[in-house]
Amino acid sequence: MAPSAAAQRIVIENCAIATVDADDTEYASGYLVVADNRIESIGAGRAPEGLENVVRRIDGTGHLVTPGLVNTHHHFYQWITRGLATDHNLFNWLVALYPTWARIDEQMGRVAAQGSLAMMARGGVTTAMDHHYVYPQNAGDLSGAIIGAASEMGVRFTLARGSMDRSKKDGGLPPDFAVETLDGALSATAETVDRFHDASFGSMTQVAVAPCSPFSVSTELMKQGAELARAKGVRLHTHGSETVEEEQFCKELFGMGPTDYFESTGWLGQDVWMAHCVHMNDSDIAAFARTGTGVAHCPSSNARLAAGIARVPDMLKAGVPVGLGVDGTASNESGELHTELRNALLINRLGAHREAALNARQALRLGTYGGAQVLGRAAEIGSLEAGKLADFVLWKLDTLAHASIADPVTALVFGAAAPVTASFVNGKQIVEDNRLLTVDEDAIARATRDEAQRLARIAAQA
Repeated sequence: MAPSAAAQRIVIENCAIATVDADDTEYASGYLVVADNRIESIGAGRAPEGLENVVRRIDGTGHLVTPGLVNTHHHFYQWITRGLATDHNLFNWLVALYPTWARIDEQMGRVAAQGSLAMMARGGVTTAMDHHYVYPQNAGDLSGAIIGAASEMGVRFTLARGSMDRSKKDGGLPPDFAVETLDGALSATAETVDRFHDASFGSMTQVAVAPCSPFSVSTELMKQGAELARAKGVRLHTHGSETVEEEQFCKELFGMGPTDYFESTGWLGQDVWMAHCVHMNDSDIAAFARTGTGVAHCPSSNARLAAGIARVPDMLKAGVPVGLGVDGTASNESGELHTELRNALLINRLGAHREAALNARQALRLGTYGGAQVLGRAAEIGSLEAGKLADFVLWKLDTLAHASIADPVTALVFGAAAPVTASFVNGKQIVEDNRLLTVDEDAIARATRDEAQRLARIAAQA
């Protein structure tokens, strides 16, 4: 769609640009022209002469411009339980923390979402998602609180409305009062989709259907959840193949491995993405590639919980869509996605492919276009191309931290975390010089400390 005659333009010039388009086009010194909320033009050298209604010009000298980062897996509520159970594997970590998580309420959920979003946004994330699946009884409007926080922050957002109906009494991990009934979960999920999901081009809020995992969800909830998502025309998300224990659990309970189980419940397809996928064999990867099922790769969390190294190079070679995820900040205390570019590259080089596992540009693609693919929004975001939405980041690379690295993409991925001079979503600036413009970071920090302490007190008294 061509911009209107009255479109207001922003021009960025004199910057290195990594477009992450299909050809990995890059410019050592180029320009980007934004008209309202779309990218109008991009190229080498100076911007075209005679542009009308230019309201702002930015000198990008010393910067690399990339698409905004896209986060594909997170649990915002964990922001107020960081630094706990730091020496546990996944199963023991869940056992240790579920009793605390089961006491969250709407106010805690809102503040935790603000903290999680702020940490990502100030580090270059322009599209975020939250897989929220803990809905304790009488906890208030948790979904509304989370979506409200994202709207206030100004980021593009997907709420993966999670659910659990398998509690301790059913052989699951969550306390009984922290899960929903099958009918209750399906009804609440449908209501959330109807209330918040916007399927239009450029929408700021979308909703996915997201039962938690085989450990905490019945087969019927998986099946009916998939049916609900497809009836509503929304995407599906869950955890998959995260640990060897999950594989054993599925074989004992269902007589098959996780991937076969997911396929039997309708959970493979181009509208599905799964978090982690650490323990996948060749046939699992082939099934994901055949069906177009996506993966949210969370390298720091997988390392923190000693889950293992996902076979990302093999997935990419097979054609599996792969994006990056922070995962919850109780298993990735930094809460940042830009550090996952580096960690994805380094951790995958510890695997079978060693130095050939990933390179800098593949890592950047995981964090941008790959994430857009996984969220079903690759036609709108994830690369810098004319007609796409104006979600982009200016990374400052002319300081001491990157001064001797000639290649800007290498500097961004291999080097120290680069400062964000500016981050734009929908053509609107939300970050300047590593500080959020839309919210008060210091107030969020105070609120998160208060809510973390309140939650700890409530959990201790339970």
